[in-house]
Amino acid sequence: MDLVRIEDVHKSYGHLEVLKGVSFSVAKGDVQCIVGPSGSGKSTLLRCINHLETINRGRIWVEDDLIGYRQNGRILHEMSDSELCHQRSQIGMVFQSFNLFAHRTSLENVIEGPIQVRSTPKTQAIEKARALLAQVGMDRFENYYPRQLSGGQQQRVAIARALAMEPKVVLFDEPTSALDPERVGEVLDVMCELAKTGMTMIVVTHEIGFAREVGSTLIFMDQGVVVEKGKPRDVIERSNNERAQAFFSKIL
Repeated sequence: MDLVRIEDVHKSYGHLEVLKGVSFSVAKGDVQCIVGPSGSGKSTLLRCINHLETINRGRIWVEDDLIGYRQNGRILHEMSDSELCHQRSQIGMVFQSFNLFAHRTSLENVIEGPIQVRSTPKTQAIEKARALLAQVGMDRFENYYPRQLSGGQQQRVAIARALAMEPKVVLFDEPTSALDPERVGEVLDVMCELAKTGMTMIVVTHEIGFAREVGSTLIFMDQGVVVEKGKPRDVIERSNNERAQAFFSKIL
């Protein structure tokens, strides 16, 4: 069953067209990896999926929910802030720059969403947060502030924070790009374990090894369009597309 459906999505900033009719679907439990050169629209696409960016044309669904809009006949009406907040609570987002609350501890960062958005009782939120911090190997650091943590540790807290909302899908926007090379592995290990649990994931990444070994499907994007989609090994090693071949030849 398709959990996420993206149909003919266009996004422009003034005269700059960043997404030029992107369409694909993601089945429940899949790990969809998206790769491509800088400026190809990958991160913009992720931000459109949870309506951090509005689209100019097209449709995005998560399960049966049309993201960002209510449809009345053929007319779309943008959702209210409260309706959008509810939708976003079902779509986890892990940013490349962590985006943790600097004035809150690891535990406080993780419980913030469930308490404020879901009205989860604090004791219940703390219990769940501690379990999630343990899941990502950060249970010993629950009282640490972001400034006291390495980049890899902050990103693992960010993953726990996303999971605390019990999302239907988690979006990862180049989650290792801001990390020191020695910290990349600890975040990828957490993502590998998360994939094994059956979590649906859409991952924009330059970590080709992760995409090849963990991804269910690989999308190669260039200049705002999906150039190729298929099994990761097929796209990486046996692509017939010249642009994809040139890209992978430079990074492998």
